[in-house]
Amino acid sequence: MMKLEGKVAIVTGAASGMGKAIAELYAKEGAKVVLADYNLEGAEVTANGIAANGGIAKALQVNVADLAQVENMIEAAVQEYGTLDILVNNAGIMDGFEPVGDITDEKWDLVFDVNTKGVMRAMRKAIPIFLEKERGVIINVASTGGFSGAHAGAAYGASKHAVIGLTKNTGFMYAQKGIRCNAIAPGAVETNIGSSMTSINEFGMSRAGMTHALSPRAGKPEEIAQAALFLASDESSFVNGAVITVDGGWTAAF
Repeated sequence: MMKLEGKVAIVTGAASGMGKAIAELYAKEGAKVVLADYNLEGAEVTANGIAANGGIAKALQVNVADLAQVENMIEAAVQEYGTLDILVNNAGIMDGFEPVGDITDEKWDLVFDVNTKGVMRAMRKAIPIFLEKERGVIINVASTGGFSGAHAGAAYGASKHAVIGLTKNTGFMYAQKGIRCNAIAPGAVETNIGSSMTSINEFGMSRAGMTHALSPRAGKPEEIAQAALFLASDESSFVNGAVITVDGGWTAAF
């Protein structure tokens, strides 16, 4: 039997990288998947690929920094498939490795709007659905930068620390309501998130580069997707409020 048979899942940032791999694997395991991404064309390509392989998927253009679009995303999933079972908050952007002395308000707000506020808003909208059915799974894609201060700039690191805090709080708060909330902390992964980086801060990059040099290798999106499948399935029924590090052993050293 497929691990997600009959489930309805939303995956943000699903046009490429980890989100694409997660959506494809979920569909392969029987889930109906809503692929949300600012890049609608890319999401549609992924959805068409899923359909060609016998899966069920719907693409939506969503800017997770916009409240109305986030709420419409949740509503569209329920309207299309009748319910929601799994929410994967994967969409995210990088900063430019700026240390706190160099970060601007504009960059700080943008990173938090996408990486943190967008996650919170999607969770907030999904919770009533999960409470009514007394069952639901939330998976937040955080980062090793969510517990390390050396993997990016001040804004990105702080935004991902906040996602981990939000994950733990939610896992605890709703533990007796049939809702599980966990996070994945990927290390370096072969994705195009670097395309969201502008005006690289040389000082910040020189400092973070010392730890990046210790990463044994870059992971593949499909390897992160396997962790996301575990957390979405009943195999992880006793895993809640946890952060699963998937980094090839990078942060085991420090």
